[in-house]
Amino acid sequence: MALYKLLLPKMGESVSEATITKWLKQPGDLIEEDDTLLEIATDKVDSEVPSPVRGVLKEQLYTADQIVQVGDVVAIIEIEGDTETSEPTVQSPESIVDQPAFSSETTNLEIPGIAQLGNPVEETTNKHYEQGVRFYSPLVKNIARHEGLSQEELDRIQGTGVEGRVTKEDILLYVANRGTQQNTDHAKPTNAPLIKNEPAQVTPTPTVHTVVNGSDEIIEMDRMRRLISDHMVKSVQVSPHVCSFVEADVTNLVLWRNKVKDAYKKREGENITFTPLFIEAITKALKDFPLVNISIDGYNIIKKKNINIGMAAALPNGNLIVPVIKNADQLSLVGLSKSVNDLAQRSRANKLKPDDTQDGTFTFTNIGAFGNIMGTPIINQPQAAILAVGTITKKPAVIETEYGDMIGIRHMMYLSLSYDHRAIDGALGGTFLKRVADYLENWDSNREI
Repeated sequence: MALYKLLLPKMGESVSEATITKWLKQPGDLIEEDDTLLEIATDKVDSEVPSPVRGVLKEQLYTADQIVQVGDVVAIIEIEGDTETSEPTVQSPESIVDQPAFSSETTNLEIPGIAQLGNPVEETTNKHYEQGVRFYSPLVKNIARHEGLSQEELDRIQGTGVEGRVTKEDILLYVANRGTQQNTDHAKPTNAPLIKNEPAQVTPTPTVHTVVNGSDEIIEMDRMRRLISDHMVKSVQVSPHVCSFVEADVTNLVLWRNKVKDAYKKREGENITFTPLFIEAITKALKDFPLVNISIDGYNIIKKKNINIGMAAALPNGNLIVPVIKNADQLSLVGLSKSVNDLAQRSRANKLKPDDTQDGTFTFTNIGAFGNIMGTPIINQPQAAILAVGTITKKPAVIETEYGDMIGIRHMMYLSLSYDHRAIDGALGGTFLKRVADYLENWDSNREI
C-alpha cells in the first residue's frame, strides 16, 4: 500500500490559513473519492475539504481548533499502490504520494489594498520554531511591511496561534494598540524567549453558550460574531464615516417587477427579486463615478478597475456574511438575478467558498427586508462606501405633470450611503447616491427581460 498526504488546499488569494473545526472521518475509516474529510473555517467563511483519492484514513496530523497554513499536510491516507511502508509518517517521501507542491507564488499572498513596501521582514522557510527562527505567515509579513514593523517588534508580538504563531488578529491588535499603554498586555518583553517548551496554547473556536449570572445571562460570541465584531470596530477606527440620504420614487420599478415576475419564474425556474435591480443601478452609478469604487492605502487612493459588489446576507444563526458578485457591471439583469439567488442560497446553506467573499469593491445591504426605512451601515473595509436601501412603502406624494402638480399614491424608498470622508467628500458621495436613485426612478416600464 502507498501513503498519500493530503494538503490544506489554496482557498483564495488572500487566505493563508484556516482553523479546523471538525473531523468528519476518523482513523481507520474507509474514504471514497470526494468524501468530505474535515470542515475548516477561515476569517471569511466555513468550508469543507474533500478527499481527492479513495483509501483508508491513517492519521490526522491536526486536531479540531488548531490553525493550519495553506499547503500544510493535514492527513495521511492509505491508498492502493505498489509501495509499502511500515510507518505512516510524512518524513518518508519514498513511501508517500505527494500532492502538487505549493510554489512561493501560491503562498506569497497579499492583502487587498496594501502595497508591497521596502525593507521586508526576513523570509524563512521554517514551519515552526527551528534554531531560534520564528515562522510568520505571508499574510502577517505583508501587514508588518505595510505598518513598518521592525523584525524586533515583530518578534516581540505574543502569538495565539499553534505553537505560538502570530496570527493576523495578533498583529492587527498590536498595530491598533501600538504606541499606547495597551500594547504592554499584547507584546512580549524584549528579553522574553521566543521558544516555549510547554505544549502550545491552542485558541479554541468558541461555541455559543450561556452562563447564568444572577438574573442576567452571559452569551459568549461564536467565532463568526467575534470576527464581525473586530471587523466593525476596525472600520470605525480607520474610516471617518459620513452618511447621506435620498428618497426615491420607485413606482415604475415596482410595477415592472410585478408585471414580469411570474413569466420570469416560469422561464428561469427562480424568482427575480429587487436586489439585482438595485445592484444594476449601483453598477451604472459606479461607472459614472469611479472615484467611489476605491480603497485607500495611506495617502494613496486605489481606483479599482473591476466593479465587484458585495451583497450583505443575514444568516439563519443571526450572523452576517458578504458574498461578492464579481464584475457585476458585465452581467445582464438575468445574470445578476441568478448570481444573487445562487449566493443567497449558498450563504444560507453554509456552502460558500472562500473566494466567494473576496475582492469586493463596494457593498450593498437591503435593510428594508427587515421592515427598516433607513440606516447608517458601517463600511466594509478596505472598501470606501456602502449603500443601504430601506423598505418600499406606499405614500402620498406630489406628482409633477404638464397640467400642474397632483397628489398620488407612490412607492417610495429611502437610500443611504456611508462613505469614507478621507477620500469621498459630501459632493461626490451625495451626487453618486442621487445618481443611483435616478436610475431607479427612471426605470423603463417596457423593458424586456
